[in-house]
Amino acid sequence: MATVDPIALDLVDFLNASPTNFHAVDEAKKRLKQAGFAHLSEREDWVLESGGKYFFTRNHSTIIAFAIGKKYVAGNGFHIVGAHTDSPCLKVKPVSKVTKGGYLEVGVQTYGGGLWHTWFDRDLTLAGRVIKKEVKEHSVTYSHTLVRIEEPILRIPTLAIHLDRSVTEGFKFNTHSHLVPVLATSIKGELQKLVDHNSSSESNEKTNADNKKHHPVLLQLIADHAHCHPDEICDFELQVCDTQPSVVGGAMKEFIFSGRLDNLCMSFCALKALIDSTSVESSLGDETGVRMVALFDHEEVGSDSAQGAGSPAMLDALSRITKYFNSSDPTLLEKSIHRSFLVSADMAHALHPNFMDKHEENHQPKLHGGLVIKHNANQRYATNAVTAFIFREIAEMHNLPIQDFVVRNDIPCGSSIGPILASGVGIRTVDVGAPQLSMHSIREMCAVDDAKHSYEHLKAYFDEFTELDNKLIVDC
Repeated sequence: MATVDPIALDLVDFLNASPTNFHAVDEAKKRLKQAGFAHLSEREDWVLESGGKYFFTRNHSTIIAFAIGKKYVAGNGFHIVGAHTDSPCLKVKPVSKVTKGGYLEVGVQTYGGGLWHTWFDRDLTLAGRVIKKEVKEHSVTYSHTLVRIEEPILRIPTLAIHLDRSVTEGFKFNTHSHLVPVLATSIKGELQKLVDHNSSSESNEKTNADNKKHHPVLLQLIADHAHCHPDEICDFELQVCDTQPSVVGGAMKEFIFSGRLDNLCMSFCALKALIDSTSVESSLGDETGVRMVALFDHEEVGSDSAQGAGSPAMLDALSRITKYFNSSDPTLLEKSIHRSFLVSADMAHALHPNFMDKHEENHQPKLHGGLVIKHNANQRYATNAVTAFIFREIAEMHNLPIQDFVVRNDIPCGSSIGPILASGVGIRTVDVGAPQLSMHSIREMCAVDDAKHSYEHLKAYFDEFTELDNKLIVDC
């Protein structure tokens, strides 16, 4: 039996710990703290030092980590890898209580451009965050806590073929009417309410109000996993998740089968590359810049939020670091940006063996072929000749495979955080990603080799960029 590279196994562990963007950030925090990164707060003053390693979160769904070179001075460049923590999913509505035909259902919103037909007939559950009220010694606080219901509690059943013969011509459904998960039957739900009423004398206006918005059985499940009483739940952000774990698969153990590879695979590789490139004290000894990873929320819906790539989150970090080391020269941040470089890392489309005609003849990324450099003349990707050269040169220096992708002229091109940050911050950017199949499905796949190649390429970027950039002459 083929042995599996430990990087792929670590990626699978990261994926299984990250059913939502909130959990992905939480797992990133744990790994960074273990690697000696200090936790900063955007609400407080920062105390930084050369050779120091730090991170902060925004909304607990975006995380930015950075390591300052020991030879860094204000005005030097930032070497950044950007990715995103969110994936297409179904999110629970503010009022989710749906009762139809004797069933208790949970109202959901579609988030992002998911392949929603893949969510039917799956064993589903819920995960996300809860805001809960805590009373201690006559004082009230409100805390954010993550919840994850491990067992399958939801399902979106398909209609039997006997009741819809046209399904053989194509599975058509309405995302509002038909994409509604079943939680329980009304009979069982009413019995549970009776048990809860008889076993507890606690009842108040808030509980009654919440019961009108959400099924009591759902609130009880959430409360059990948040370790509180249902009436202590102030609000929540929950999404529907697949219960099937991420695994290494294939006859030769060459694939990773998982949800959320787009874009937790790139988030993991970027995070691991930063941690490992700064793991020993000498790592930052000759570094004149700042190595950074920025994992943003809301890429799948356009990045326009306080914690998306369209926000000032990353620019705020660049500014605070620069000003901490020199607050007297107002031009240093601008100089720093023009000495900086961003790798926008978002998964790429691998050639599909059953749909070969969907790829342009000379640009067919393959599994096992390494990171894909994405090009688009209409700036849907931010890559240009200079930024592609830098990334390709790093691959050549380390004997790493590299591929190119251009979408067919008759197919609309997707995009990434690359153009948003390139235009908003003014930073040189290359768009890259590991090749995968089934993008935006509830269950995606990529190659074990490409996880390894991606990690090695991004780590080499952190190690090599400063020296390579010093040899590059463009604007002079």
